[in-house]
Amino acid sequence: MTHPSDFLWYIPNDVKAGHRGDEAVPDHNSLDTLTAQAKAMEEHGWKGALIGTGWGRPDTFTVATALVARTETFEPLIAVRPGYWKPANFASSCATLDQMSGGRVRVNVVSGPDALAAYGDSEGDQAQRYARTKEFMRLVRRLWTEEDVTFSGDYFEVAGSTVAPRLDVRGERRHPKLYFGGASEAAEKVAATEADVQLFWGEPLDGVRQRIDRLKTLSRTLDRDLPPLEFGLRITTLVRDTTEQAWADAEAKVAKMAQGAAGSWQDHRHGVAVGQQRLLDLARQGDVLDDNLYTAPAKFGGGGAATTWLVGSAEDVARSLRKYEALGVSYFVLSDTPYMTELKRQGSQLLPLLA
Repeated sequence: MTHPSDFLWYIPNDVKAGHRGDEAVPDHNSLDTLTAQAKAMEEHGWKGALIGTGWGRPDTFTVATALVARTETFEPLIAVRPGYWKPANFASSCATLDQMSGGRVRVNVVSGPDALAAYGDSEGDQAQRYARTKEFMRLVRRLWTEEDVTFSGDYFEVAGSTVAPRLDVRGERRHPKLYFGGASEAAEKVAATEADVQLFWGEPLDGVRQRIDRLKTLSRTLDRDLPPLEFGLRITTLVRDTTEQAWADAEAKVAKMAQGAAGSWQDHRHGVAVGQQRLLDLARQGDVLDDNLYTAPAKFGGGGAATTWLVGSAEDVARSLRKYEALGVSYFVLSDTPYMTELKRQGSQLLPLLA
């Protein structure tokens, strides 16, 4: 099934002010502040937002629930970790929020490093981590779509489990979509068999094309028994009225990063994952790749989606996003700081060009 592309923003959900150069105001993470952002997203054309996760941040599911209660159409993409959650507890919480919100929940399953011991969890090597993630995703989906589920795996088990409330089927949507990231071989096998949407970080077009081809091949060879895997892009987009102004501002931001004066950028740098390393390696190929993919932030601490930026006028950035669309990417999670200023600017200038 093809559908129009889907555009989300990002909510940092961090106790520390100044996240990735955002405005360091005292109430940056209050419910009123985050609600104002979520309502502004509704007014400026965004479907919703990814809400960041990690031990030492406010609980992501709680934040998402509060924002759903205060909005009408806002759809949270709730980042969750196997181990922090048990599958049945999560399936139940998610089904409850999904029913109460009229089907607004999305889920981003995260397997990257975290302060596991701080919340009583532990993991082995990469193979074990992704084997557990695979089991988590498969069991959550079963709990959403089956009743009286009994399962005994290597990491999780349930007996006679029926989640309440039961999820309402909404058209072709049987349950919240499961988004997933990861570029290692182990991660791609999980995505090919268990994810609904594979999220990429901001790689050049050739890299994304190769990964899509590889994931489609894996889906066939591993006998995927779900609808076809879909693809998404999580990236920073720096948009200004003109191309020249955008590049001047991008270079000024990177200069501040180089001086260590641009806030905390490194929330994805503990234990460099394969996908993060791929982004860091891009900087060696040049400061600008494709038409306007800016890699210089990687040299000065940009992590995760802040490692590479699409820079330009709304027309420039829309043209680049269209090229990702042409490869088969149909879910986009964009952001820039200051978050409120930029969600309004890009909602008004960029999204209409992508409608």
